[in-house]
Amino acid sequence: MSLRLQLHMILATLIAAFTALLVVQEVEGTRRSVREEVEAASIVASQVLSRVGWIYEQAGVPGMVQFLRRLGHVRGNDISLYDDAGQLIYSSPGPTYKAGREAPAWFSRLVSPPTQPTEIELNGGRIVLKADASRPVLDGWDDLMKVVGGATMGLVVANLLAYVLIRRALKPLGRVVEGLHRIGAGDYSTRLPPLPGEEARPIGDAFNRMAQVVQDSVEARRVAAEAEANLAQSRELTRIIQTRIEQERAAIARELHDELGQQVTAIKSAGVSIAQRVRGQDSALEQAARLVIDTAGQIYDVVHQIIARMRPLPLDHVGLAEALNDLLGDWRLQHPKVEFALDVQKLPPDPGDTLSTAAYRIVQEAVNNALRHGAPSRVRIQVHLEGVDLSIRVTDNGSGLPAGWRQPGHYGVLGMRERAVALGGSFELQKPDSGGVCVSARIPLHAEPVVAA
Repeated sequence: MSLRLQLHMILATLIAAFTALLVVQEVEGTRRSVREEVEAASIVASQVLSRVGWIYEQAGVPGMVQFLRRLGHVRGNDISLYDDAGQLIYSSPGPTYKAGREAPAWFSRLVSPPTQPTEIELNGGRIVLKADASRPVLDGWDDLMKVVGGATMGLVVANLLAYVLIRRALKPLGRVVEGLHRIGAGDYSTRLPPLPGEEARPIGDAFNRMAQVVQDSVEARRVAAEAEANLAQSRELTRIIQTRIEQERAAIARELHDELGQQVTAIKSAGVSIAQRVRGQDSALEQAARLVIDTAGQIYDVVHQIIARMRPLPLDHVGLAEALNDLLGDWRLQHPKVEFALDVQKLPPDPGDTLSTAAYRIVQEAVNNALRHGAPSRVRIQVHLEGVDLSIRVTDNGSGLPAGWRQPGHYGVLGMRERAVALGGSFELQKPDSGGVCVSARIPLHAEPVVAA
């Protein structure tokens, strides 16, 4: 049910209730006036007729009939004359006031008072006086019809006037509804002009504020979606770049191992051969050969260190666990005062090159950061299979994160995070209450790199 119809029904109900109250008061007034008029008319008629006994004694029945005919209709009364045998001799004529009209029977019963006929005994006859309230009842009915007619007219006029005023008052709400439909259709720039009326104006202002909030929210979501799409593209690009970098590192490492390593070995072998031939014959040449041998050995060691940094060869041959063990051995040689612990459990037989490389690089960067910035005495590495994820955890008891580690230029943490996130995983850096740093990463086993075309 519309608000307009509800207001019309409320107004009509109030007018109907007021009209009903007027009708009740009018009916009650009519009942009271009819009773008073009938009682007064009956008293007057009784007093007049009570004094006509001598007329009947002097003139008899004909004289009484003649008197009653001259008396005519007495308002509010019906007079009848009967003889001793009960025969009707005379009956008073009907009223001439509003002749031919009668109030409805139900209304007459409603407002007419209960009455009893009055009989006046005469010698040889009797006069019967009956109250006749039809005229005052008809007057009351006419008055009631005027009230009802006026109320009906008032109801019609009031509803017409209310229709015009309510339509005018509710017209701004139509604009609000139209604005809501436009926002629902996606036009978030919809705004309402200043609405007329003390009640409509704040509604319009509230609508405009709501529309602005909705528009800002939609715009923020759009910007966030674009940023998320750009971030996804950046991460995809990062995966591609990291994959290509690892591929190039592996290729360079193989070239260094296969080509440069063999050449350095050949140089060293030639130096050994020369030194053996000129031993005891040419000390200067022998010393030069020894220098070549030492230099070739140093070059060989440097090449192997470069190969280890470029691409951990054990990853290609013995797997992630052994590669981490080799890495741990290097750290123990470089940092003999630091206690290293490696815990590798439940690794899949073939985790894949992408996952193995990412896990190896995260562990390598986390431990290097701890050794470089925290000066720990203990470093613990845990690599476990948890469900469908590979869990990596590196903890130390050092001095913690360096000041300003969040500032630009600290690419170690960013690189670890990007490696994990690029493969659909997560990365977290924490400072335990006991001190040090805890690096945690989870990478799905099904992670696959995206290779650029």
